[in-house]
Amino acid sequence: MSATATRPLSRITFYALLVLLTWVFVAPLLWMLSTSLKTDFDATRQPLSWLPRPFTTQAYVPLLTLGSETPVLRWFLNSIFTATANALLVVSTSVLAAYALARLEFPGRRVLFGLIVGTLFIPTFLFLIPNFLIVTRLGWLDSLWAVIVPGAGSAFGVFFMRQFFSTLPRELEEAALLDGANHWQIFYRVILPLSRPSIATLTVLAFLTNYNDFIWPVYVLFSPQSFTLPPGLAILQGAYTTHYPAIMAGGVIASIPAILLFVFAQRYVIEGVSRSGLKG
Repeated sequence: MSATATRPLSRITFYALLVLLTWVFVAPLLWMLSTSLKTDFDATRQPLSWLPRPFTTQAYVPLLTLGSETPVLRWFLNSIFTATANALLVVSTSVLAAYALARLEFPGRRVLFGLIVGTLFIPTFLFLIPNFLIVTRLGWLDSLWAVIVPGAGSAFGVFFMRQFFSTLPRELEEAALLDGANHWQIFYRVILPLSRPSIATLTVLAFLTNYNDFIWPVYVLFSPQSFTLPPGLAILQGAYTTHYPAIMAGGVIASIPAILLFVFAQRYVIEGVSRSGLKG
């Protein structure tokens, strides 16, 4: 078979593989949305069906009612607030530390960067007890500060931004120094405007990490009014019965910010990853 005859076949195989992979990722979301629009009986009826029979939004009513035993709207706002505040702190500390490690000359710079990168290899669970003791001493238990502050320093964020800053040409700083700018002015007026894609990428990653975190909020949040979405949605599952439509409705509500954030920041995320040297 000639090369020209095999080319269309290869293209069809390629697109078929793309469709298959797309379905693998999209199918769970569609099933979650479909189940959230079913009754309890319909959600467990055999054989399973993709289409709700009958179509109902009853699973959303108690979740969106203020003052209910499952204040999903409160959990939603708590998650948005903690994830946004934590992302701003992560970006601020990571950008400043990465700029110093990438562009400033001082003794021990490489050793310090190696220590920071080395913490990436330490299991996260080892930090639970020390962080819990610190939060307890500060009196932040059962408050949103306990979810925001402990993760404000990110070794990955420093590594990610440092990789991007290292790719910027030195001539930019030298030209700014000749014009009389100091390091802060160079950082603020030259480096930061060029770093928007990487900063946007780090913001998205930090937001989603905090937004989806389950283990740490379970440790430090106790009252339902203080819950974020992950621990809050976990209590929707009863001890003896499971209301699948309610759980799936909570999942649909929880996934909306993440999907919107990725849709609007997709271009910056792809550009930021490709320019930071983390691709492939």
